Amino acid sequence: MTAIPLVLVHGHPFDHTMWRPQIEAFSASRRVVAPDLRGYGTSGPASEVNRFERFAQDIEALLVELDVRACVVAGLSMGGQIAMDCYRRFPERIRGLVLADTFPAAETPEGVKVRHAMADRLEREGMRGYADEVLEKMVAPYASPEVKSHVHGMMTATRPASAAAALRARAARPDYRDLLTRVTVPALVLVGADDTYTPVADAEAMHAALPESELHVFERAAHLPNLERAGEFNAVLGEFLAKADARS
Repeated sequence: MTAIPLVLVHGHPFDHTMWRPQIEAFSASRRVVAPDLRGYGTSGPASEVNRFERFAQDIEALLVELDVRACVVAGLSMGGQIAMDCYRRFPERIRGLVLADTFPAAETPEGVKVRHAMADRLEREGMRGYADEVLEKMVAPYASPEVKSHVHGMMTATRPASAAAALRARAARPDYRDLLTRVTVPALVLVGADDTYTPVADAEAMHAALPESELHVFERAAHLPNLERAGEFNAVLGEFLAKADARS
């Protein structure tokens, strides 16, 4: 039985180290691809991200370069929306879809205004004030100091121009709700019980729309259960990957 490669797509405004517990847990048994998205971490500037689809195009190009012909794609928050776009763009490469703390709907008119206003603010003020404000929504107030420090550090290290470009592109992203009803591979829907950005109801709706899916809710976790509840998250993801391996 061959272990299918795992592709991990981070959220906003983070970088690939968001997936550190998963990289450490699964790298010994399978190939793990965890890139910094365009404009984040050590990648180049995001000035060319004028369309949300550019992120999925980059991931497809990377998989071609690495000769990864089949994989499980896992994304969290914005990364989950990018994972959906990956399925829309190259479903033939995807053997499983993991959607964590995300939602498929296009942005509302009010949401578009909010994202553009936030993009303007980040360009004007930088990342620190924003990071301070949202830290205890990204992770729960009761999260460990180490997790809080890691998350805050990722946010403040992100280049404001890159975060702003991604926000504007995300404001114009497609609606993936119909796509979910046509997914032909197994899916795993994950969410923190205390997530206010993408509440449990959003996860339940995705679970209901997907033809073949499992749903897991992490108690005592907010928007980043992969960090807040890393052991439980890895156990659930590991079971899903084992099933995907068995089907390959």
